[in-house]
Amino acid sequence: MDPKRLGQIPFFEGVSKKDLQQVGTWTDEVDVPAGKKLAEQGTFAYEFFVIEDGTADVTQDGQKVRSLGPGDFFGEIGLLESERRTATVVATAPMRLVVMTGQDFRTMESKLPHVGQQVRAKIAERLGRDTSGG
Repeated sequence: MDPKRLGQIPFFEGVSKKDLQQVGTWTDEVDVPAGKKLAEQGTFAYEFFVIEDGTADVTQDGQKVRSLGPGDFFGEIGLLESERRTATVVATAPMRLVVMTGQDFRTMESKLPHVGQQVRAKIAERLGRDTSGG
């Protein structure tokens, strides 16, 4: 993915241009139509998503818990903590997403640990947690 575009996404704010070059090799950009199910509660998690454009609804046990929009991210809990999706996410409008697989995330943490730490800090911040415990 184009590192300049990555740098314009709040999720990657603070990552150096040099590091964005490398992160760009580990991310893909996808467009999805409204109505597309992007994650299903209880299924195995293989990637996480950062929303560039568009909106989605998050449901747990069939109940809407949140709406997402540009700059939001999802899929990280199943990927980093539980292996299984904790919620279902469905696009409510056409979306453009940045996608990173779990394997690429682990590679990023290994090769650019400071960037991995920044990403985990953003995830923990959203979840209201301290990152010191891993």
